[in-house]
Amino acid sequence: MAPASEPIDIDVEHVTTNGATTRVVRIDSTAPENRRPFVLVAGVGVAASYFEFLAPTLAERGDVYALDLPGFAGMARADGRQPTISFFADQVEAVLDRYDLRDPVLIGHSMGTQVVTEVLTRRPDLTHAVLVSPVVDEQEATVFRQALRFVRSATRESLHLAVIAVSAYLLCGPVYFLRVLPHMLRYRITERVGAVESSLLFIRGEFDATSTRRFHSRLVSAAKNASRWEIEGASHSIINGHAVGVAKLTLQHIAGELAAKGRLADEDAVTPPPARVDAALVRAAVAARVDEWVSALRRDERGVERAKERHAHVLWLAYRRTA
Repeated sequence: MAPASEPIDIDVEHVTTNGATTRVVRIDSTAPENRRPFVLVAGVGVAASYFEFLAPTLAERGDVYALDLPGFAGMARADGRQPTISFFADQVEAVLDRYDLRDPVLIGHSMGTQVVTEVLTRRPDLTHAVLVSPVVDEQEATVFRQALRFVRSATRESLHLAVIAVSAYLLCGPVYFLRVLPHMLRYRITERVGAVESSLLFIRGEFDATSTRRFHSRLVSAAKNASRWEIEGASHSIINGHAVGVAKLTLQHIAGELAAKGRLADEDAVTPPPARVDAALVRAAVAARVDEWVSALRRDERGVERAKERHAHVLWLAYRRTA
């Protein structure tokens, strides 16, 4: 992952539709000419901060819009509205319309794959999408089975990812999480992908117990136009820990250069270690994240933007390699 020549510029904006507001973390492309935009949708309870490595990598090729859906990452919940997959798809569509995005590449992770799938069934004009670690296998759609599989996958994740996930779940709150969960379990993604016209890329991690190879086989069989890839050494949070691989496969997919099936080696996909790590940088990164969470809880959106910019600057300093 090559860092940009200068820190990325982050804008935090908001799109409201039918009384529900989505936070849009927007990164303008560093490419010399504007290319296709990317819209990133995270999983249940998880924030756009999950895309801290993927977003700037994709921004080298096009504008990036990473979403914090209503009720997640400190965003207000929509009163009187059930948090169904269809409801969240409405919010994504509102973002597409607000920014007049022409044929963006939609990338969903975990529950985000359900939301993206639902959007695609409504928008046959969208040509490409990437579904990373899709859920839920309809044959195991119970809280107990999914919890067991999640725990198995979590044992393969890093402490860094665990901190990001736990903090996001706390911002979401257990009550809202439990309101969303039944809708996620009921969504029949294997049936819905059959109505999608877009060219789909399914990506899973080798050790992802929540998104099994057997499940991917059924998804590919049900889809009209799909390919499947696996990244070695990865688990469920592949979108962060193996962001380089997800970006590579995504760009090859939209360029039409990707085989229908394959495996990507861990060393070619894993997010590399930073070039510089010291106590000052660690303190700055932690402080920025804490400020972001506190600002989100206080509904201080300007504070959220400032904290995200500070964290992005810390990452740039950590990954910058001097001659």
